Amino acid sequence: MLKMGGLEKSFGGQELFSGVSLQMGAGERLGLVGRNGSGKSTLFRMILGQVEYDVGEIQVPKNYQVGHLEQHLHFTKPTVLEEACLGLPEGEEAMSYRAERILFGLGFSNEDMQRAPGEFSGGYQIRINLAKVLVSEPNLLLLDEPTNYLDIVSIRWMKTFLTQWKGELILISHDREFMDAVVTHTAIIHRGQLRKLEGTTEKLYAQILQDEEIHEKTRINQEKKLKKEREFIDRFRAKASKAKAVQSRIKRLAKLPSIDKLAHLDHLDFSFRQTEFHADRMMEVQEVRFGYDPQKPLIQDLNLSLLPGDRIGVIGKNGKGKSTLLRLLAEDLRPQSGKVTVHPAAQLGYFGQTNIQRLQPKLTIADEVAAANPALGITEVRTLCGTMMFSGDQVEKTISVLSGGEKSRVLLAKILAHPCNLLLLDEPTNHLDMESIEALLDSLDEFSGAIVIVTHSEMILKDLATKLLVFQQDRLELFQGGYEEFLEKIGWEDEGEVKKGSGSKPKVQGINKKEQRRQRGKIIAERSKALGPLKKKMDELEAKIMAWEADLSKIRQEMVGVAEAGDSKALADMGFKIKELESRIEQSFAKLTVLNDQHQELAASFETQLTDLK
Repeated sequence: MLKMGGLEKSFGGQELFSGVSLQMGAGERLGLVGRNGSGKSTLFRMILGQVEYDVGEIQVPKNYQVGHLEQHLHFTKPTVLEEACLGLPEGEEAMSYRAERILFGLGFSNEDMQRAPGEFSGGYQIRINLAKVLVSEPNLLLLDEPTNYLDIVSIRWMKTFLTQWKGELILISHDREFMDAVVTHTAIIHRGQLRKLEGTTEKLYAQILQDEEIHEKTRINQEKKLKKEREFIDRFRAKASKAKAVQSRIKRLAKLPSIDKLAHLDHLDFSFRQTEFHADRMMEVQEVRFGYDPQKPLIQDLNLSLLPGDRIGVIGKNGKGKSTLLRLLAEDLRPQSGKVTVHPAAQLGYFGQTNIQRLQPKLTIADEVAAANPALGITEVRTLCGTMMFSGDQVEKTISVLSGGEKSRVLLAKILAHPCNLLLLDEPTNHLDMESIEALLDSLDEFSGAIVIVTHSEMILKDLATKLLVFQQDRLELFQGGYEEFLEKIGWEDEGEVKKGSGSKPKVQGINKKEQRRQRGKIIAERSKALGPLKKKMDELEAKIMAWEADLSKIRQEMVGVAEAGDSKALADMGFKIKELESRIEQSFAKLTVLNDQHQELAASFETQLTDLK
């Protein structure tokens, strides 16, 4: 297993961390957390040998494979499926169904399998790289913010996939719920040190908080004790009768360990400048239709009344139109038909990806924030910049030199500077750490206006949303309820959980509810009877294939020693066994493909019957 001890790393004379030690256990899934800039990604790069550490050691066992999500995009194969298959372990190149299964889980369709990787957006190209590393099944998997390019459906699939991961895993993610669902242990880089516990982030942060409270109480008590000792020494130093006692106190002071006050850690401090709204409706959306391709509208026949105090989550797969919807509501785009009417008293705060691109490269951070509200004085502007962790001379940095995360913080500062009662937020947490996300959620809870938020975080949706705008089944619908209620009543179509629509009663011509339930039960029973034997055969074949693959791997490892010993007869026998096993695997894989096609065809047929019954 991976071991590291006494690691130290500094950049430009500034210490990042010191004395960092970590040992991974077999099958351990570790969540690595810490503030932005604490060194999480640097630690990953050290494990991969991409960054040198100043002091310490990292031990990786021989033949221990470390896999990681490659951000560099370079494809050599003509199709998505062939590219993903490059990640298959040596000797398993024919097992393309494994790559297919992972690609489907990451949001690729059956038609996408034969498309060229270069045809996809950058986010989907990252997913291809993710599929390659997942299918490679390394001993240790390193994942740095893997959910950044995934939609909710793919994140839910990924959560299930990683909980079944047999090897070791180290995961960096700002999505607290995702991490807690996956990991067995959690570690934090905090104040330059690494702390590891069994359990979730909640347990870890609670322990850190408790330790720091104890540290501070101990420090205060010691300061009181030191003060009394010094007062005694100063009072009786000149008295000969007290000389022995004074010397004793001086020696006692010298032996007391120094307890330093914990350094203040900067954090985001959100506080929206709210303005009141007294009308019944903030916005009316009437029969809105929009699409970049006129023949394939992303949004059509949308009607929506946005009320004061609304908390609306916008959810759906990537590319379905979530960001486009926010741009329409912000009047950043005009609908092709229908209209969006915003009440004159509605004051908008809009966080969108296109807004980040509109920041002026030559302006300073302070100038950009000041432009959002000319009524603010320079002191107020600097205070706002400070809440977004731009302190002192940092406010004089120009936008052009900032990272993506820093630009996001500038845009958030501009929203905080401008009085508003309606927030439109498009993935506002992408560049925030866990502490900052918690701070943002707290401020949104206190915001009295309306909020429309696009997010792939199920935690935020569960905590915040009371209504949902759902992109699913090629349409956009309003769901009157929270996210957990949506999962219970409707669910995501790709998870096979689609139930009756939100609030609508099933309408079946000429069939009452009792008869409908009877027919549904009959269809489900027939489905089970037909698909059960096929599934059993598929499982048996997969088990055999896996056993033969294990035998194959074992023989190939043993051949090295036999070859070195020069035993030609044993080598020939092993060669014969390898060919026999490869033949069995190939034949079984062909049978598995046929069974899988039959299973999918039958499953689709029964699904059509159930849909028609609705």
